Amino acid sequence: MATVLATAPPPAVPREGGNGLTILLFQVVMIGAIFYFLLIRPQRKERQRHQEMLSQLAKGDRVMTSGGIIGQIVHASETELTIRTAENTRLVVDRGHIARKVVDA
Repeated sequence: MATVLATAPPPAVPREGGNGLTILLFQVVMIGAIFYFLLIRPQRKERQRHQEMLSQLAKGDRVMTSGGIIGQIVHASETELTIRTAENTRLVVDRGHIARKVVDA
């Protein structure tokens, strides 16, 4: 009988500490917070700045489209801009496809 007790596994000791589910939930919340502050929030701010820039565009401004075409605004409507890229070349571009305003140095 002594050999049976010697080979038996030790009695289960109750674990001390927190619940594993609580730790997992905390980790998921922390990863979500890091994701928000490093990716979502800066992207939202940049989108807001871009929308503000688009709303302030006016006739005579030099702009660059998302395709890299640079021109001067000759007509502006609510949704479209007409830009002059060369002497006799005019392009009608959707306002949302203006990447940035070009500042002459």
